[in-house]
Amino acid sequence: MKEIDINGSVIKCYPLSAAQRIHNYTIKYCPTQVLCIGTGLYIQQPVNFSILKECIYKAYEMYETMRLRFIKDEEENVYQYIVPFEEREIPLVDFSAWNEEDAHNEMRRWTAVPFERYNSPMNQVVMIKLPDGFNGVYLKVDHMTMDSSSIIGFNRAILEIYCSRCYGLDMPKPLKSYISQLEKDLAYEADSSARKRDEEFWTKEISSSEPMYTDFSGQGRLLTQRLENNNPDQRWAKVVSKSPEASISVYSLEEEASMRLMKFCELYNVPMASLLLMGLRTVLSKFNDNEKDVSVKTCVARRGTLSEKLSGGTRVHFFPLRTVMEPEMTFLEGVRMMQTEQSRIFRHANFDPVELTMKRAAYWKSQPGTSYESISLTYQPLTAKQYVRNVPDIPYKSYWYTNGVAGQPLYLTVMHRPEDNGLNFNFEYRKDAVTEQEMQYFYYYLCRVLFRGIENEMRTIGDILNMI
Repeated sequence: MKEIDINGSVIKCYPLSAAQRIHNYTIKYCPTQVLCIGTGLYIQQPVNFSILKECIYKAYEMYETMRLRFIKDEEENVYQYIVPFEEREIPLVDFSAWNEEDAHNEMRRWTAVPFERYNSPMNQVVMIKLPDGFNGVYLKVDHMTMDSSSIIGFNRAILEIYCSRCYGLDMPKPLKSYISQLEKDLAYEADSSARKRDEEFWTKEISSSEPMYTDFSGQGRLLTQRLENNNPDQRWAKVVSKSPEASISVYSLEEEASMRLMKFCELYNVPMASLLLMGLRTVLSKFNDNEKDVSVKTCVARRGTLSEKLSGGTRVHFFPLRTVMEPEMTFLEGVRMMQTEQSRIFRHANFDPVELTMKRAAYWKSQPGTSYESISLTYQPLTAKQYVRNVPDIPYKSYWYTNGVAGQPLYLTVMHRPEDNGLNFNFEYRKDAVTEQEMQYFYYYLCRVLFRGIENEMRTIGDILNMI
């Protein structure tokens, strides 16, 4: 902690957490708007916007991370601090006479406008009227202040506060202090025994053997770079780009098919994320000459304790998840291996992912900007329809708006649709790395793998690879 004079007041300022340093590292190599996240939550009924504005202010007061600011000291180190509650402008924008897709495109343009980085608000809230009687809230935040769990929690708080005002339902539960949780995270990083144990785990993982890069579009990238580097044994590939321009393709899995995946997870007591990871690694194996050694990046939300769940902020860490699966292994055995590997990672997920990446690159002497993983996965269970507590059964819909750039070649986020709880597969991809047609192809094979697997869980991986 460091006390800094800000506009004549001495304020307690704190270093960035490891999760925030990931994003701070990203903006050194990508446009600043890469950290902007835009969302919309809209309900199909008339809304009292005067009351809604009061509810937004109340939620803003509850969430410390909505009042988070950044500052640089004289040595160019970035710190963070909380400002007291303030009634910032919350405009109302009426899109009710617009074509709805044009309205969403306008909000995508808002999302591409970066925030001032220092001593400035890191979010924007706008009340929205859409066509067909949908009304609600557009929210843009900086990823260094909030992750998807925090954003969903803030939107949920607005809705629950509004329903408490209009229907006499319960107010949302009080939140935990962001600063208190941050102090715990910083104490972990200060050479704690827990951090030492995690470092030992990851050092052992790195040195065990070198992973194999498997690309979402086949072997072409790796084979080409092997020739360019005159290194036929190269197992990593360069994935950075001079152009971060990106787009999102969203594929909606039908309700009935989504329920089949969810029932499989319930029947065998496995997480949906493990099933999805099994699907991804099998497709990557298929596209790379049935490679047995496959790695993907998996998202760890780090929301295990009550303090972590209710303190807001950004807590997501990404780690490599590597599996070597023989063709004789059954699909269910593969899913359980995924579950086991996830559990191993979760126990050591507080370690700094940037430090891990640098340690791995140094150990295997890979070039800067290279990786063994071509795709990252986030499964967001909080988007399931039942996540809103004590809210009337009102039709609603939610949106996540692209900011037009991406720091990774391919990032898959799987979320539940509000109208039927079905699954949406959101592929955010860098345009210089993959085309929309290639995304359709990848999604097609992902679905084939998943449904060939769950229809007969004893089917072997080799059989599935031959079938698809």
